[in-house]
This record gives sequence, structure tokens and C-alpha cells, in this order.
Amino acid sequence: MGSATTQALAASIQTLAAAKDITLETARELLAAARAVSESSQLSGALADASAPAAARQDVVAAVFGGFSADAQSVLKTVVAERWSNAGELVDGVEELAIRAAAIAEPDADIEGELFSFSRVVATNPELELALGGRLGGEEAKGALVERLLAEGSTSTAGRLIITSLVRQPRERRVRRLLNRAMSIVSNQRDRVVATVHTATALSDAQRARLSDSLSRRYDGQVALNVVIDPAVVGGLRVQIADDVIDGSISARLADLRQKLAG
Repeated sequence: MGSATTQALAASIQTLAAAKDITLETARELLAAARAVSESSQLSGALADASAPAAARQDVVAAVFGGFSADAQSVLKTVVAERWSNAGELVDGVEELAIRAAAIAEPDADIEGELFSFSRVVATNPELELALGGRLGGEEAKGALVERLLAEGSTSTAGRLIITSLVRQPRERRVRRLLNRAMSIVSNQRDRVVATVHTATALSDAQRARLSDSLSRRYDGQVALNVVIDPAVVGGLRVQIADDVIDGSISARLADLRQKLAG
């Protein structure tokens, strides 16, 4: 991400935060805008043209997206008034704002957990990953497949919107990469970090609460847990937060012991 994009995204996020009535419809409109811009080289070129006056670019937003809500239009006008490194990063920025809007609209939904769970389903099913990420099959078919999969659980409306939209608009990106990016965006919007916990057996509610509290104190902020049942752990836990790994598993201790015995 270029420095211009970093500044443009920060200004756009501030505009989103200042909006008074962010709903899931706002998120849908921003996702629709991202799709429209990504699919039209003429539109993306006009909106990302730094040589054109900002007011002219905002006029294009009013002309193309005039049917959107006031909040969505306000965010989009801020987006195009800023200087982005390239048109692709502008589209990525609008997509990020849409994901943030969905997180704002349903503050109590466990969106990170839902994205993580779906990512795990994809990771453990190569045929599904190929079906969702391959060039064969239209976006409507992929969207319908995702809807069927999500219908089997209790995914929130916000989580369903994000997952379905990303699968339908991959823009040459791998599905799991998209889901991981969306998880990071939601966590950042909610001012917390996510810990991926590998354990041989499921954690009780009390164990989850104690672990979350302990990690929150260590990282000086709220920590959400994504738990992976992994028999290879044998016992104990393996916790990863960003690049930090805390490995207290029996398998890790055995590996360390074997290394020491080998000299």
C-alpha cells in the first residue's frame, strides 16, 4: 500500500466514523460501488485521476451513485477527493470501508468468528476452494453455493453479506486471503486483535474467558479467540496473534526435548 493510499484510506475511515446512520444497506451500497468501479476501466480511471479536480471526481460519484444513501455518497465523495496510489487501491479502499460499515451496523455479531469458521471450511475442502476460487462457474452460482453453506449455520446478516460479496468479487484473489483480510479489517474497526488458538480438545466457556482475559492483559487490549481443534497439539495450547506465537503444547515440548537429546 502506497503512502498516498494510506492517507486516503485514513481520511475515508474518518468520514465513515462520522456518519450518523450506518446500516447494512450502507455496506451493500459500498460493496456495489466497489464492484462497479472495478468492472469499468472508464469509471475507475475517472475516479482515480489525480489530475482532475476533486470536485469533478465527486460529480462523477453523484451522477453514477446518486441513488445511494446520503452516508454512502458522503463516504464515496471523500474517497474520490483523496489521492490514491492507483485505481486498484481505490477499489480496495471502498471494499474495506464496506466491510467496516457492516461491522458497525451489527456491533454484537461475531463477524470475525464467522469469517474464520468459513475460512476453515474452505481450507479443509479443496474441492470447495476450487469451486469458489476457480474461473469456471459464474458469480451467481458461487454466491448461491455460499448461501447454501451459510444457511446450515447461524451466520449473521453482516457476516453473510461480507462472505458472499467477497466470493462474488474476488478480483483474482484467493478466497482464504480475502477472508483473512476481512477478519483483520473487522478486528481493527472494533479495536481488538484476534488470537488463533490450536487445542487438542474444545475449550469450555470458562477456559475461553480465562484465556481471553489473560491475553487481553498481555496485549493491553481486547482479544477475540478463534479456536482450531487440532489433534496434533496433543495437549496444552498453541496461540498465534499476528506474528507472535505462544506454544505451550505438549507436542512442542516433546519436539524441544527430542532436539536436546539429539545434542
